[in-house]
Amino acid sequence: MKEISFIRQHIGKWKQLESVVDKASEEHPERLADAYMEITADLSFSRSHYPRSRITIYLNNLASALHHSLYKNRKESGSRIVAFWKTEVPRVMYASRKELRYSLLVFLVSAAIGCLSTLNDDLFPRLIMGNSYIDMTLTNIERGDPMGVYKNLPPVPMFFYILINNVRVSFVIFLFGLLSGFGTGTMLFYNGVMIGTFQTFCFQQHVGLESLLAVWLHGTLEISALVVAGAAGFALGNGWLFPGTYPRGYAFRQGAVRGLKIAVGTTPIFILAAFIESFLTRHTETPDVIRGGFILLSLAFVIYYYIYLPKQLSHESSSESQNPVLQSTDV
Repeated sequence: MKEISFIRQHIGKWKQLESVVDKASEEHPERLADAYMEITADLSFSRSHYPRSRITIYLNNLASALHHSLYKNRKESGSRIVAFWKTEVPRVMYASRKELRYSLLVFLVSAAIGCLSTLNDDLFPRLIMGNSYIDMTLTNIERGDPMGVYKNLPPVPMFFYILINNVRVSFVIFLFGLLSGFGTGTMLFYNGVMIGTFQTFCFQQHVGLESLLAVWLHGTLEISALVVAGAAGFALGNGWLFPGTYPRGYAFRQGAVRGLKIAVGTTPIFILAAFIESFLTRHTETPDVIRGGFILLSLAFVIYYYIYLPKQLSHESSSESQNPVLQSTDV
């Protein structure tokens, strides 16, 4: 890579890292550590390809400043946990917006496949959902309680069962990113096909509206969190599959850290979704307008937290980092 191309590709990031140094006392140690890892990777590349260049001197000075700030700023804020979900998760989601789009696309396509397959083959739902589940649903429909499956267990044990299962599935989706993203895509595909199949089956049985109101009362949060977990898996896989200009090992570690933050960040969403499914979804007698409003409220939260807030925080960071410390003439 030509030196000028290297500079143009990374100059925006270096300006942001300068702002991290300037505000080191306000930054969390983990942010300083991430910044230090980023700049040392660039410094290593620059030393190998442009050992006598001024850009190498500049990067060395910036790395030294970050190193000093990192070991000087060791105090943890009392609001560290709050800050993790308030700022760190949204910021890492913005950095992983491409992976999130991939994850959502895989899920939507697989749900469409489940829908079309069910419309063209009456036996397909039994293949995907199992005979026992389909027979139980048909029995509940005959009894006038199509979503009676959500009443089979007492609320408390149901809550813990659903929570443990969903968190397990989300981390499996994340860890399957080690298979270059193929494993993550497969898990997303399977879950998407299940959703598309079940919803289409319910519409075929003339209980489609009731299934939508019941399933998506908790599913808006639950399914969204699974899609976000898919983004974590793709971030992990892309780290070592597409390292770019960074050493593969470094890129993999960065992808792993980014993916792990995303996966951990879904935990409160799964807790809330499990609570809703265990304690609220079973009340199918609740007026449709209330359930529909709750679904829209959940959707608004998902859009705000995973799309709007990350973009907003990114714009704020970009505005703060606009300073003239590094100009093209300096390098």
